[in-house]
Amino acid sequence: MSRKRNAKIVATLGPSSTSRETIEALYHAGADVFRLNFSHGSHDDHQQRLETIRAIERDTGRPIGVLLDLQGPKLRIGTFANGPIALEKGAAFRLDLDIKTPGDATRVALPHPEIFAALKDGTTLLLDDGRIQLRVESCGADFAQTSVVVGGKLSERKGVNVPDVVLPLSAMTDKDRRDLEFGLSLGVDWVALSFVQRAEDILEVREIVKDKASILAKLEKPAAIASLDAIVDAADAIMVARGDLGVEMPAEQVPAIQKRIVRACRKAGKPVIVATQMLESMVTAPVPTRAEASDVATAIYDGADAVMLSAESASGKFPVESVRTMDLIIAQTESDPYYREAIAASHAAPRAQSADAIGYAMRHVTALLNAVATVAYTSSGYSAIRMARERPCAPIVGMTPRRAVARRLALVWGVHPVLCHDVVDLLEVSELACDTVRNEGLGVAGQTVVISAGMPFATPGTTNLLRIAQIQ
Repeated sequence: MSRKRNAKIVATLGPSSTSRETIEALYHAGADVFRLNFSHGSHDDHQQRLETIRAIERDTGRPIGVLLDLQGPKLRIGTFANGPIALEKGAAFRLDLDIKTPGDATRVALPHPEIFAALKDGTTLLLDDGRIQLRVESCGADFAQTSVVVGGKLSERKGVNVPDVVLPLSAMTDKDRRDLEFGLSLGVDWVALSFVQRAEDILEVREIVKDKASILAKLEKPAAIASLDAIVDAADAIMVARGDLGVEMPAEQVPAIQKRIVRACRKAGKPVIVATQMLESMVTAPVPTRAEASDVATAIYDGADAVMLSAESASGKFPVESVRTMDLIIAQTESDPYYREAIAASHAAPRAQSADAIGYAMRHVTALLNAVATVAYTSSGYSAIRMARERPCAPIVGMTPRRAVARRLALVWGVHPVLCHDVVDLLEVSELACDTVRNEGLGVAGQTVVISAGMPFATPGTTNLLRIAQIQ
């Protein structure tokens, strides 16, 4: 079942989407990749969902990607002695390391010495998803005396954001390490790393993951945007995590940041997901708002590889309808004649490297010859990803002898992953490519197929071949 669209859909699984029936319905409605959010649920819950996904994959014969989303560090205040407090604008409020003494209207514990180590006078602290704003007046290794800039009701254990500084924190907690080890043992395809601040965070995880999965960096802090190019270079894919970005920076800045991230990823040829509140109203309603439909369409016009559903498919009342609606919005947007103009206008020049040169030539040859499909024979996924960077006007068939690679390619724009056998020579690649395009219903006898590959075969990162063939 080849999708009739280029952009992909990531659907989060949760209480509303645990049964085999629902997960299968999500797949048939358009989900290409399933996200397992390790901020919620037990290991047994996630294992059951992954086993269900693999069973559906076997039954349908289509590679399905699985994304493990790590929770990351959660910075929270302590408890209060007498329930929630009210903070008034201009009031003094102290944060310290004293976790034994419950808080009151004048102070509360903040059991994170790494935060105090990074603070300085004038630093902004955000509590409860930005609803409370504090300014640091003075600070030390174990305290911060602040004044309330934006007040309100504050309950215990609410989250803390520090948008102005790079915190001396690893992006991986002990919980994340346990979750990662468990996920890799199950065979997840992508690992999403939360709280990324710098490229070194990704390198730390890569030492653990190695080649068992691809790494996706979630950009949700201003510090990450300051190191955008380095992070894009270090990661295998990027997620625009707009929810946390919207907490740590003014909401009016998020749309421009989203476009900047998508452009950087398209230039580098790295897959990029736009996420958070895309169809938020469908958590409780069977149809989206017009603004939400426009939001999804904007990401597609910008050339994002994928758009993601969170609560809509994980805990909402209409998980299948949410995926189906997103599928319809993508298909409608991509059928707009302006869509191709927008994609072409935002296309970045290729690098002076063999793989980019092959991709650049492939795009022009495909358009000139009106080819019905492009085919990337790839052992690592590299050829298919470099072809996807060019956003060709014909579908990309990602043929690979490696099941893990086929599953990872399910996230990539325009790529229809197909598992195939190992090939030994160029003639076999050509014949297999044409047969695959015909069997997938993408072309008929006499039509043209453009093929890319790397020689010698089975050598990752060697895309150096472009071939034109006709379906027999």
